[in-house]
Amino acid sequence: MAAASATMSSLVSGFRTGESSFKVYSAVLPSNALLLPKRAGRASRVRCQAEEQPQEPPAAVRPPAPQPSVQTPPPTPSPKPKESTSFFDILAFGGPGPERINGRLAMIGFVSAIAVELAKGDDLVAQLANGGLPWFVGTAALLTAASLVPLFKGVSAQSKSGGVMTADAELWNGRFAMLGLVALAFTEYLKGGPLV
Repeated sequence: MAAASATMSSLVSGFRTGESSFKVYSAVLPSNALLLPKRAGRASRVRCQAEEQPQEPPAAVRPPAPQPSVQTPPPTPSPKPKESTSFFDILAFGGPGPERINGRLAMIGFVSAIAVELAKGDDLVAQLANGGLPWFVGTAALLTAASLVPLFKGVSAQSKSGGVMTADAELWNGRFAMLGLVALAFTEYLKGGPLV
């Protein structure tokens, strides 16, 4: 069997014909080389075609070239638009003034209302009737002016916030104080007297 295979390969490699992109190999083999018992004594013709492909040597595998270690600076943040210092922009419904000022007044009002109730036992209506109204108006005017001065200078609360005392924490505390003051007044109205 090895002899037949060697004969076949030598014959096939020895006969090359054809001019196209396919090479035609032709050989005449004795039938006993193929070991077919039915065709003993007759010659068989074998033809095969192979597409000619250029043999390229394998490219050497190179590691990627090291990149230069140039550090690109981080992108600079875009400058924030400057806060408007117009009176109408600051006190607009969505402006920086109203909610912050109302929240600060509500925080002071809630704490002072609870403190007076604990000290004297007066409800909110009695506190306002017994001289609390001038204190409320004076405190509201002073706190409003103190809150508006930085806004008119273009200083925002976000630029001064840091750590635990952030601008968002102040807004949330003011919102809770507003709700607490309303709940205190409503509870005292339903109860008919001071909460404590």
